[in-house]
Amino acid sequence: MKKNQRFIKSVVETAAKNDTVMPWARGARRAAFIAKRNAAPLARKTA
Repeated sequence: MKKNQRFIKSVVETAAKNDTVMPWARGARRAAFIAKRNAAPLARKTA
């Protein structure tokens, strides 16, 4: 097996078992962030 083929095979295997959660991924965390962002802004009081 050539070095390049072996390298690509190892990269593909590593990518397949990677399960890092990204902030923009779908799910409860994203839904909570969107709800917080869309919440009504607090009314500011002036002196």
